[in-house]
Amino acid sequence: SKQPQRGGDGNSTPSLAPGRRPSHWYPPLLLFTSAPPPLSLGPMATENKPHWQPPSSWSALPPDLAGLVLRLLPAYADHARFAAVCPQWRAAARKQVMPPTLPLLALPDGTFYSLPYDERFRFPGCGFAGYKSAYGSWLVFPRDDGCFLVNPFSRATMTLPPLFSVRLRPPNAVAKWILQDGSKVADPYTTWMHINDSEELHIIKLLLCSPNLVAALVGVEYTSQILMCQPGALSWSVRACDECKDFEDMVFYQGKLYAIADDEDLLVVNVSSDQSTGDPQVSRVGRVIKAKGDRCYKGDLSVYHVVCRENSVPVMPVKKVYLVESCGALLMVRRKIWCQAPRPGVTCKIVAGKSEFEVFKADFEHSQWIKVSTVGDDQVLFLGRRCSRALSASRYGLLGNHIFFLDDDDEHRVDYFYDEDNTSCSSYDMRLGDVSSPHPMISWKRRKEMRLAAWLFPQD
Repeated sequence: SKQPQRGGDGNSTPSLAPGRRPSHWYPPLLLFTSAPPPLSLGPMATENKPHWQPPSSWSALPPDLAGLVLRLLPAYADHARFAAVCPQWRAAARKQVMPPTLPLLALPDGTFYSLPYDERFRFPGCGFAGYKSAYGSWLVFPRDDGCFLVNPFSRATMTLPPLFSVRLRPPNAVAKWILQDGSKVADPYTTWMHINDSEELHIIKLLLCSPNLVAALVGVEYTSQILMCQPGALSWSVRACDECKDFEDMVFYQGKLYAIADDEDLLVVNVSSDQSTGDPQVSRVGRVIKAKGDRCYKGDLSVYHVVCRENSVPVMPVKKVYLVESCGALLMVRRKIWCQAPRPGVTCKIVAGKSEFEVFKADFEHSQWIKVSTVGDDQVLFLGRRCSRALSASRYGLLGNHIFFLDDDDEHRVDYFYDEDNTSCSSYDMRLGDVSSPHPMISWKRRKEMRLAAWLFPQD
């Protein structure tokens, strides 16, 4: 196959295979950074006055034309280069209300890729290595005195309380234990009070719901709880006696907070204000959809559902669940990772294989998940443990009905292992059921600290 050709700005321009265009292709656009060449309009030009006169310098590009140019650029890197041409273009770019660009792929070592390019993108003047979570356009850096959030696009910052500063509800909550077969067991179930002193306590998912509301899934391995606070607050709030769950994801949808656990029940989280402090708090958690039927293996590696496929090789599906809003609907996306299972009596690692996806739409009226066969001909999903979004495919020249996903496992939860040393972003075709690598030049090592790969969405 042909190697990618280099464009005039030093970035890769995908070559087109005969009869097919790559899913990440979009029409190229040439930007002039010097005075435009003179136009030769021919002998008829004098008869058609007044005619368009090009500006004496490209810095005098009218703002409305600058907006038209920016709307043709789907990559954030192109928007950044546009603004770097001159002060006038930078001012024009700031004044425009633009549709969102394609997301950036962020890696914990401080590497960024601005899709659809496969060359590294750098934010001028700073590095952002060492983040532990991400949401929208924010990177999260936990510290001993709290969480520090930074937006690499706007350079805005935000602080959140440390995880040891949590306001209990009720204030006198304590952990209750019983002895079972000589071991301490949470009684009657695991609550926040049973996990809050763990050294492995960490933020699994963070949501910036509004300027006055931050929600987080915080936990240890497969056990987590919902915490809330305001930006800049000194403490979180938690319902300390509620049962912890194996929460998979959380989303702020149409003004309400929803969470989903490994059982695929959809929960609505009601939020109220503390009467004394005004801080947000969870007032009630209720179930709005009860899942039924097909469920995959999750959690304890000693218990799983094994099936046999090609050549009688035993395999088992390991599940991940995502929540994402698309075209006004709330979707649950179930990812099945088909893993090679150990044979009975044999001790060996569970090795990850091919991924498959199933999509379900929330039917709130009938309190059920409805399976759908497509995410939409003009929709693509970017799925991640940290953040997921749906975008219009035609706006960016993408093929619709695709799911872009990452092997972004939680560093504290190991369900399976991999044969390959490297990983990358992948694309799943909902129509064909095929997995491909849309950016084979983008890859990184599967080290523990690199599991926190994430999508960053500039306009969030």
